[in-house]
Amino acid sequence: MARGLLLVAFDFANAPEDEFHDWYDLEHVPERQRIPGFGLCERWISVSNPKQAVASYELDSRDALDTPAYQAVAGDNLSPWSKRVTALCTRLLRLEGEQTLPGDQPSPEGAGGLLLNAMNVDPAHEAEFNEWYDQEHIPLLSKVPGVLAARRFRDPSGSPRYVALYHLQTPDVTFSDAWKQAAGTPWTEKLRPHFRDHLRILARRYVRGG
Repeated sequence: MARGLLLVAFDFANAPEDEFHDWYDLEHVPERQRIPGFGLCERWISVSNPKQAVASYELDSRDALDTPAYQAVAGDNLSPWSKRVTALCTRLLRLEGEQTLPGDQPSPEGAGGLLLNAMNVDPAHEAEFNEWYDQEHIPLLSKVPGVLAARRFRDPSGSPRYVALYHLQTPDVTFSDAWKQAAGTPWTEKLRPHFRDHLRILARRYVRGG
């Protein structure tokens, strides 16, 4: 069974910053870390906009989101604190994804940066889009110095449908010549016009009090 990922991104500009981080650190993440099937839970802050936050939850499989343990703390069963804080935020993304590449590789621990690329694609170019991602784009970027993991996920029922997630030694990896060369091939430029609903967030690891 494919590994899963729950990925959530918020703009919390309208929420009290201290409360937002307290809620995540003291209730929301610990609550999910106790759920069977949940693995590494990490938080990230956008490099370009410190009011954008990403939380990534590694799952043994996407089925972990259908268990009674998760349903007891999700959706209508969110805690009063969760409902209060999330009502003040703008949700940028929620992905309930299945890992499609590469195999069952887990998230590496200790990454200093994360690049999230989420998108849909023009249906007429979807087959070539997946061929490009699997055969060229991920293989090339995974070889760039400083890239710790390069993975793809698909959400069967959500939008955006596709997410590529890159764990990095630091966010600066994406500014290197090696990255730019790997990311700027002719095949890449051919497909860019067919991306839809594209969301790109380059983030640093969140450190409480840092």
